[in-house]
Amino acid sequence: MHHGGRPAAGVVDGDRTTPSTRAETMTHPTTTVPRQGGRRPLLPLEDAGRASLFTDARTANRFTDEPVSDAELAELWELARWAPTSANTQPLRVLFVRTDEGRARLAPHMADGNRARVEGAPAVAVLAVDRRFHDRIPEVMPPMAGLRDVLEADPERRQGMAGFSAAMQAGYVVLAARAVGLGAGPLAGFDADGVDAELFAGTSWHAVLVVTLGHPDEGSYRPRMPRLAAEDVVRWA
Repeated sequence: MHHGGRPAAGVVDGDRTTPSTRAETMTHPTTTVPRQGGRRPLLPLEDAGRASLFTDARTANRFTDEPVSDAELAELWELARWAPTSANTQPLRVLFVRTDEGRARLAPHMADGNRARVEGAPAVAVLAVDRRFHDRIPEVMPPMAGLRDVLEADPERRQGMAGFSAAMQAGYVVLAARAVGLGAGPLAGFDADGVDAELFAGTSWHAVLVVTLGHPDEGSYRPRMPRLAAEDVVRWA
């Protein structure tokens, strides 16, 4: 992730499938797998899928001139929207910038090191937290409808819940981009208040992350930097 030399400001269960009383089946590329209780069993990804999402994936720095279609962006969000969030509150919102006019409005608010990245990206996702996300709780989590009023009276708790859940969702946006064949470049260096005033005036949205999107070119990726070894960061109990 690129900070560009300037700091950035600032589910529980999304599957509403009704359980079935009979086993169904689903088709897999190599086999037919029983579908129990209306839910698909978890299947491990093959090596190619793991590589695309994790082990071979890197931040994309440059893109080809190939456009990113609205259909690709819609497919990206269709995957990303299943991210887990606290009490299913889903506070993240996204603005897809696809036009020269949109990039021209966004770019001046980026840190110096990130401005050219936005200007050269076929598409950009501006991720935002909806500061009024709790108004939707009776809709998205009916059993906890009263949480709306609890959070209305507790701005600190509301902000903490939104920040944690939106961060989870932002990670899913990057993974979803890779899953649909796009490179993603998360950028944290920008003037969030400036972006809010330019793109979200009159709304409750607050920008938290900018992600460039496109089809990476041959020089897009920098050499892989080391990751900490498991023995340095993992403990067992």
